[in-house]
Amino acid sequence: MTQVEYLIIGHGIAGATLAHELRRRGRSVLVIDTPQPDSASNVAAGLMNPVAGKRFALAWRVEELLPAASAFYRQLEARFGQPFFVEAPILKLFSSVAEQNTVIARSADQPWRHFVENPGEPLPVVPGMRADYGGLRIRGGGHVLVSNVLAALAAEGIQEGWLWHETFVWEQLVPAAEEAGGGLLYAGRVRAQHVVCCEGANARHNPYFHWLPLTPNQGEVLDVECAGLSDQQVLNKGAYVVPLGNGQFRVGATYRWPPFAAGTTPEARQELSQRLDAMTTEPFRVTGQRAGVRPAVRDRKPLLGTHPAQASVHIFNGFGSKGVMLAPRLATLMADWLETGQELWSEVNIQRYSALYIAALSSAGVASSSGSRS
Repeated sequence: MTQVEYLIIGHGIAGATLAHELRRRGRSVLVIDTPQPDSASNVAAGLMNPVAGKRFALAWRVEELLPAASAFYRQLEARFGQPFFVEAPILKLFSSVAEQNTVIARSADQPWRHFVENPGEPLPVVPGMRADYGGLRIRGGGHVLVSNVLAALAAEGIQEGWLWHETFVWEQLVPAAEEAGGGLLYAGRVRAQHVVCCEGANARHNPYFHWLPLTPNQGEVLDVECAGLSDQQVLNKGAYVVPLGNGQFRVGATYRWPPFAAGTTPEARQELSQRLDAMTTEPFRVTGQRAGVRPAVRDRKPLLGTHPAQASVHIFNGFGSKGVMLAPRLATLMADWLETGQELWSEVNIQRYSALYIAALSSAGVASSSGSRS
């Protein structure tokens, strides 16, 4: 019988960062994960962008999240002896004169001044870049080699025995007898005091948290070869262009809400090719196309917390397209909650959706009394 304090389901960026944080605190952890080469974490280009969106708004809590993420990946780099975080300027390209004028006019009042260099000045000349209307040079960001991070941590987990590659079956999770120490028993061979759900978009099938407003969102990316385009920066104009080295780039990503086709589509290939063509004067060749499903949430904030009636079952999920920047700091927040009961931020606490839980109980014909966390 394997006995641990924490059983974590899923080893994407959420499960990996939380497992790392709990193990760093000396806790016993077992992660069960089904390897998926085209998971959202593995497909993502890992962009960390402090200024995002069509409104050029400062990313949520970026002053706290970005430094924590950067420090986390730098620590992993030192530990594993390989690069994980490529810090590079992000050139946010304008789409029109009107957009250019609007952004520059309000730049003095923007809280992103610390992250944006001289918004009124022309962009530097970049070989192969098409910037007819100029843009903003954003500093402090870059991109994370997400699949490399997960592979390094997974290799360590398999070697040390705290990561199992198998499919988790929820029906095999049952309460353990109190005389045997309580907690939860899985498949008759694992006893855990706590179970944390980090299974990404698959959480919509989770019997404990199916009531949360987590909606799968499909994103597709292209890998392209463009020898004439500089690889010293990330480009962003309706899509991102992330350098992979040796004239290779990743372009993405699309957003498709259900219903969507399984796998890649010619429509996404055309859309991303057109967006890349709007950012470069150089010819390019598509060398690959991948699709992944993100765990998106209605209010675009992650889902952290404990089940209202099951004090040993928790969730750390819903990171959408910004997981690489959000997960490291939120992993420490979640670990503090699990270990000491320190309050979660209200924006991410699943208590904000308690009305949905009560409605789910009502529709199932169950009394709506909720348990307390012990």
